[in-house]
Amino acid sequence: MKIILDECVPRRLAGDLPHEVSTVQQLKLSGLDNGALLKAIERDFDVFVTVDQNLQYQQNLSESNIAILVLVTGSNRYNDLKLLIPSCLSALDNIRPGQIKIIQT
Repeated sequence: MKIILDECVPRRLAGDLPHEVSTVQQLKLSGLDNGALLKAIERDFDVFVTVDQNLQYQQNLSESNIAILVLVTGSNRYNDLKLLIPSCLSALDNIRPGQIKIIQT
């Protein structure tokens, strides 16, 4: 499974996911609006991980080729997000393209 982390997600989180993980920064896609970003990554990645809770209201993802995990905690600091890793791993087992799963504390 190929995962990409949004630019607002700490890069350190990649080390906690036992999959092939890239970041928006590594691909030099920082600064793109959500629609352009999703189009740029959906062919090459299976899951997009973000903390942007508005994404599901801004984009029509039902026909998308990428699944989305939205991480919701008190902050987007690594120590807070790391607590969601067990739930993320469980969600990754059955997430499908076009789905959005919200993982929260």
